[in-house]
Amino acid sequence: MTKAKLVYWAATLPLCFIYLAAAAFYLTNRATVEAGLLAFGYPAYLVPLLAVAKIAAPLAILARLSVRLGDLAYAGMFYHLLLALSAHLNAGDGGYLPALIALALLLTSFLTQNAARRTPSPNVPEALHRTTRRLGSTT
Repeated sequence: MTKAKLVYWAATLPLCFIYLAAAAFYLTNRATVEAGLLAFGYPAYLVPLLAVAKIAAPLAILARLSVRLGDLAYAGMFYHLLLALSAHLNAGDGGYLPALIALALLLTSFLTQNAARRTPSPNVPEALHRTTRRLGSTT
């Protein structure tokens, strides 16, 4: 396995695990999650929507049935993590660290996906794509 592929999977698998674990928590502890969202000023009806998104996004990235759908999942996760980071920073509760870690994993996964996947994403900057190809050639 090349270095670039290893970096991609080392970022993607934990990111997807984080999202799927969060979805499981949302589904099994709905009252707790609703209370948390309400404390941040978000409506409680977001819980089932976020649970579905937290399942669908990692599946779209891992299955990669469509490059566009995978990139849309990356975009949705990016905005979700920015909002989570912002909410935790605003609340001052220290919960921003998991969002920051997930954001770093997301950016790493997105930017190295072309080295690890058969069909490249047109949304990864070409200069970065060339760099990951060079990394891939140095096994």
